[in-house]
Amino acid sequence: MTTFRLKDLRDLSVIVVHPLDQDGKALLDQLNRIGCRTELVWPPTKALPPGTDIVIAGVFFEWQNELKAMLKKTKASSPTVLAIVNYENPAMLQNVLELGAFAVISKPIREFGMLINLVVARSKWEESIQLAEKSVRLQKKIVAQKNIASAKEIIMELQSISESEAYRVLRSKAMAKRVSIEEMAVAVINANDLLSKGIDRV
Repeated sequence: MTTFRLKDLRDLSVIVVHPLDQDGKALLDQLNRIGCRTELVWPPTKALPPGTDIVIAGVFFEWQNELKAMLKKTKASSPTVLAIVNYENPAMLQNVLELGAFAVISKPIREFGMLINLVVARSKWEESIQLAEKSVRLQKKIVAQKNIASAKEIIMELQSISESEAYRVLRSKAMAKRVSIEEMAVAVINANDLLSKGIDRV
């Protein structure tokens, strides 16, 4: 669970992708009152400005491809996206989902709602980043455990020893080489693969 503070918004770069019409001006006015560092971009460009944290984008069917391309070409971590819509239908909903929006603001832009949408969207974005990082760590842990199990099996077969003894051998070799036991397991697997391939060619 993340704790997002109001002052955090003032440290973020907010890009508004919207024409400078009445709604566009209302967006900029509200963001300036909140204290965000804001820049208006229209029409959608090939890529977002470097360091973009939040994107508030008007969803227009005639610009949907350009907007999607603009967001996909971000080199850093994906920004928090808020969508601005003027009506609801299946096609609009699909566009919003494809943009990966964390919040939706309806037109006409009103004074109430911008701040809470920004805070909720950014908080949910931070939670999604944390979950993604946790998932990557878990995947790496699973792979490491599988490698250790495979390396133990190789050592057990080569030295005719028990699983616990094979683990001690693996650990002692890792300590001697000053590498992690996970790295040592990969080295054992690779060496065994090379040996097996060499035997196959004989």
